[in-house]
Amino acid sequence: MAKFVYRMQSILNIKLKLESQAKLAYGAANQKYMEEQQTLQEYIVRRVGYERKLRDAMQGTLNMSEVAHAREAYNSMKVIIRRQMMEVHKAEKELEDARQKLNEVMQERKAQEKLREKAFEEFKHELAVAENKEIDELVSFTHNKA
Repeated sequence: MAKFVYRMQSILNIKLKLESQAKLAYGAANQKYMEEQQTLQEYIVRRVGYERKLRDAMQGTLNMSEVAHAREAYNSMKVIIRRQMMEVHKAEKELEDARQKLNEVMQERKAQEKLREKAFEEFKHELAVAENKEIDELVSFTHNKA
């Protein structure tokens, strides 16, 4: 029996490798985004703590150095949070780019797989035609002999 050989199998193999690389890149981008999000959440929690310290320092008897220190810590944390928000946005953009690249590579791989399926169906059809021709020749040979 004939064996099916897809002549563009090497291209399909390359598409599969590109897809696995794109999946790894997407996973790494997703991990970085999640880490940046987690860091932002931690900074926000710290800012809330500094805000509470500032409010406490403003009540009762005022110690100006304590108030100034608490205000400086609170303002510094706001700046750090703004920077971290930019990092989160950058990581989110990288994640979106990786997702789009993965989608493109997956579409290319699926197209190659469809071409392979079409080629396999054509191979099966040609094989069936050849078998029918062979059977017809056998029947006509046997019929002519009798």
